[in-house]
Amino acid sequence: MTTLSRIVIERCHYLAECTDEPGVITRPFASDAMRRAHELVKDWMGEAGMTVARDNVGNLRGRYQGLGERTLLLGSHLDSVRDAGKYDGPLGVITAIAAVQRLHDEGRRLPFAIEVIAFADEEGLRYGSTYLGSRAVAGRFDARDLQRVDADGIAMGDAIRAFDGDPDRIAEDSLAGRELLGYVEVHIEQGPVLEARGLPVAVVSAIAGQSRSEIELTGMSGHAGTVPMDGRRDALAGAAELVLAVEAAAATQAGMVATVGKLSVEPGVANVIPGRALLTLDARHPDDRVRVEFVEAMLARARDLARRRRLSIEVRSISENAAVRCSPRLVALLSQAIKGLGQRPLELASGAGHDAVVMSALTDVGMLFVRCKGGVSHNPAESVTTEDVEVALDVLSRFLELLAKR
Repeated sequence: MTTLSRIVIERCHYLAECTDEPGVITRPFASDAMRRAHELVKDWMGEAGMTVARDNVGNLRGRYQGLGERTLLLGSHLDSVRDAGKYDGPLGVITAIAAVQRLHDEGRRLPFAIEVIAFADEEGLRYGSTYLGSRAVAGRFDARDLQRVDADGIAMGDAIRAFDGDPDRIAEDSLAGRELLGYVEVHIEQGPVLEARGLPVAVVSAIAGQSRSEIELTGMSGHAGTVPMDGRRDALAGAAELVLAVEAAAATQAGMVATVGKLSVEPGVANVIPGRALLTLDARHPDDRVRVEFVEAMLARARDLARRRRLSIEVRSISENAAVRCSPRLVALLSQAIKGLGQRPLELASGAGHDAVVMSALTDVGMLFVRCKGGVSHNPAESVTTEDVEVALDVLSRFLELLAKR
């Protein structure tokens, strides 16, 4: 077992201590926890021979200069969901740093530069807008997002300033027009396939398209003991009907996954009929046509039940990401690297979204999945083995060698 693979695991544990909620891992965009994480990652990038800078949106970027002008991008995200695991995001950042550390320790430079990017916000925990970091790098940041406010009423633009960024200069973060060789991301699988097949890693072939919407149902609050059942306009009852309809419809559509992951109710009092319900709809499928038709059907169902229950309804699209096919060139090189290490190459589609989705608008993308115990992610029970991390690190290093020969 190499020292570097153990260091990767240890560093993921160190980052887990950078949290805004004691006892659990919660690391939102532009938070104190993120600032502490940056202090650690900045030092690790520096030890690997990289020059380090934080851009205007809050991505941390380390550059290992090469012998040529073209650049390969590696990375993942440092932000988390609430009560997260240790590896979703950070594993990709730290594994990329370790691969550069190997080159630095050997005093080697490749025919291209390597830039490791620790993205500032992929999960969207604080502002509900995903891929903020990668959208800035890809030149697709929407300035309207700067007006979003968090649960404490802090506008995104103000949060960026407090994090020493400049919301007025985010366009300068873009790498559009640069000579790029591609973007490669190492990530835990977030599924059970690798464990079931007894394999440590797999190459991602494609990433499912994703639609995320917010649905607001408004009825009439009233006394729980005095308003008769036939006179109620219960927003929560309408939301509950929609939740079950989404579950039933997704269960009958092959390859579809759909989730209502957030539901808030007002006034939220035991003896008051709910007058307002706010819920999210997240739908994913590898075929964009199927996904779009599913979402349209669910929103039509929501409007129908709102009319029937005498509720008003408002629908807001939060994000829309088309399915992404990974670069055949990068897929082939990653598969060759796996085979060269005596492992069996396997290609998998990803049902989860990743920064690679947005980066595909900028350059070719490739991804390497690492086996995780039980396929668990977005959960404190996330677990990987040092042995599997070593395989992933060796594959990434071998991939860099093969790319250099090209």
